[in-house]
Amino acid sequence: MDALSANEAKTHFGDMLLKAQRAPIQINRNGKPVAVVISAEEYESIEALKLQLLQSRAAQAKAEIAAGNLIAGEAFFSELESGQHD
Repeated sequence: MDALSANEAKTHFGDMLLKAQRAPIQINRNGKPVAVVISAEEYESIEALKLQLLQSRAAQAKAEIAAGNLIAGEAFFSELESGQHD
């Protein structure tokens, strides 16, 4: 992934936008990554994948509830925060 400083991104904004259509561009401030510029198409793909994942998890949760596989609320939120699911 190409990287630019925040100042380079500002001064070469148009060029950065063109490059972002082909590949993500990382923006660094004080040598640390602070943002990534991606094409609108790539962003839409990421959002679609996130929606599919949420829909899948919701369907799985409904199936588990229907099967009587329930867990305590505290354990549920711990799993939710960690992103893990058995």
